[in-house]
Amino acid sequence: MPAIIGLYGLPGSGKSFLLKKLQNQLDPRQYTFYEGSELIASLVTGGLAAFQKLDNKKKQYWREQAMSTVAGDCYQSGRTAIVTGHFMFPAEGEYVSVCTAKDLNTYTHIIYLKLSAKVLSEQILGDTEKVRRSMSVEDLETWQQMEVQGLTRLSKEHDILFSNLAETGDNRLLDAFKLIQFSRRVKTVPNMIRVNARVDEILSHHTGLETMLVFDGDKTLCTEDAGMLCWKAIGIADQIVELFKGPLGYSETTFLQAMLLCEETIDETNFEGICKLRAAQIKIHPEFIYLLRKMKSHNHVRAVVATCGIRRLWELVLEREGFSETVKVIGGARISDDMIVTPIVKAHIVSRLKGEKGLRVWAFGDSPLDLPMLEEANEAIVVTGELHSRSRSMEKALLEAIEARDLRAQQTRQPGYVPPRLTVDVLPEVYLTDPAFLCAVFSRRQSLHPNVWHTTDTNAARLLMSPARDASVAGSQLRRAHGNMALYLAWSFLSEKLGVEEYPIQHVQGHQISGHRLRHEQKTTIVALMRGGEPMALSLSEAFPLAMFVHAASPNDVRSDHVENQETVILVDSVINSGKTLIDFISHTRSLSRHVQIIVVAGVVQADAILQGRKLAKKIEEHGVLIGALRLSENKFTGVKGTDTGHRLFNTTHMD
Repeated sequence: MPAIIGLYGLPGSGKSFLLKKLQNQLDPRQYTFYEGSELIASLVTGGLAAFQKLDNKKKQYWREQAMSTVAGDCYQSGRTAIVTGHFMFPAEGEYVSVCTAKDLNTYTHIIYLKLSAKVLSEQILGDTEKVRRSMSVEDLETWQQMEVQGLTRLSKEHDILFSNLAETGDNRLLDAFKLIQFSRRVKTVPNMIRVNARVDEILSHHTGLETMLVFDGDKTLCTEDAGMLCWKAIGIADQIVELFKGPLGYSETTFLQAMLLCEETIDETNFEGICKLRAAQIKIHPEFIYLLRKMKSHNHVRAVVATCGIRRLWELVLEREGFSETVKVIGGARISDDMIVTPIVKAHIVSRLKGEKGLRVWAFGDSPLDLPMLEEANEAIVVTGELHSRSRSMEKALLEAIEARDLRAQQTRQPGYVPPRLTVDVLPEVYLTDPAFLCAVFSRRQSLHPNVWHTTDTNAARLLMSPARDASVAGSQLRRAHGNMALYLAWSFLSEKLGVEEYPIQHVQGHQISGHRLRHEQKTTIVALMRGGEPMALSLSEAFPLAMFVHAASPNDVRSDHVENQETVILVDSVINSGKTLIDFISHTRSLSRHVQIIVVAGVVQADAILQGRKLAKKIEEHGVLIGALRLSENKFTGVKGTDTGHRLFNTTHMD
């Protein structure tokens, strides 16, 4: 859809003069120009004089026909239209709108030529080419206020951009060029394409990237709403708040309108000055400083700030902290930024980094505007800030994302003394300086996938694995050994990863106390991958007696009624080699439920199968699966007959 721009303003404001100037300067292959009254005159038999004699209903008809002509020409040619028009006329002591429904459905941008009433009066009196009715300065002021208020309201309601073009002397034509070229670019080059170009530019400076950290800016990296500090300094904070409370919410149009409001209020030089002043007041949380400094020594990890706020402000903050080379900013508040960042754009950035670029993405955000991004990321971290500054609507939105859309997230409290969001059971806590967290962030692709938990080098694993590795142990003894391994994994791995819940029990002394069991134990399904996984699965069933138990020789043995209304499915096998069978089970289980948590429990897992980038590692990342193993093996040997675990478990080593 081409841009169709209306030039509005009171009679004498210079609409026709500006149109002629633009016509002489802009490329006629890209732009077409219409004097509204002349267009109507060309359509009505008898011209403008005949039109003036028509009743209001017929006048509205011809106004709509004129706008239909403009729209038809533009759709056919693909050119941007610039049309002069009128919004209101005084009639019998009031101001009557002549705006039509067709106008509101056609215009993409309205530029209002706003002059002081005094200057307007002088221009009307000095115009020798057109005869206009004489009006007092006060009446002109009232008329203009009515027009600006009416057009502002209607633009919000009809997804139209609105700009005031103030009296700026010689700069007025340049400002008009800037607005018109902006309006054309918005319509001819989609915002997502410009965002993609920015992402590609950032990535082009780095080779060997494996991980990207994507941060929201305001109230995430710092306590303050940094953008609002700037808007207050500029003097448009209330208008910005009102914009986003309007009918278009956090849409692309609203962000573009905020950009235009900033443009018409302050020039580039003064805007830069305010950004510098406010950037000096912004303090990044110490834990984020630590994380980003550590990142400097890991060339496979880089970061971007994707902000709905002010790009330049965050560039200055990061520059001050020494991160300008390693942390780039994607955002827009000025026309020169050539893009805007909405919540949908944030999610798109994460999706593109993760999908097309093949990076592992950690996303950090604090508000409902960040949820689309957090839901799209491989790892989501909710930043929980000070009570007085945190988003009041986040709690409900976050819980809905967790329960209805299966968001798996953790939270970091910044600063550390603030109370958590929800509960740490629902939204587990992570510390950004914790070695385990840092290991997960900075791990290389050839390292184990962070969703894998194991006890390979522990004494407990050595003791428990000895019977299983002893060639003389088979049959019931080996099944018992596998059962012991499963019990250990139940109490160490599953209880930690899934959590526990309280339930009432009777104390031996006669009073009631609280006992603990696996969280959602009654909504857990244990699946024994036959036949090697059965002994371990049976022991898990003993540890979690309320869980459902299923035998599965193939993925299709896991039915929808085994998964429906369940919170957790535990897939159990004794040995995982390449992971091919397990991949099929994971895919099938996920096809039955988007939301159920899938956990894998195994005695031994081939380490090569779960290196980052391998098929099994990709599958567990795709579906958020956790794997718990007693031991990882570097030995790629696959047993047959006497060395096959399944045969040893059931004394069938003589069978092929």
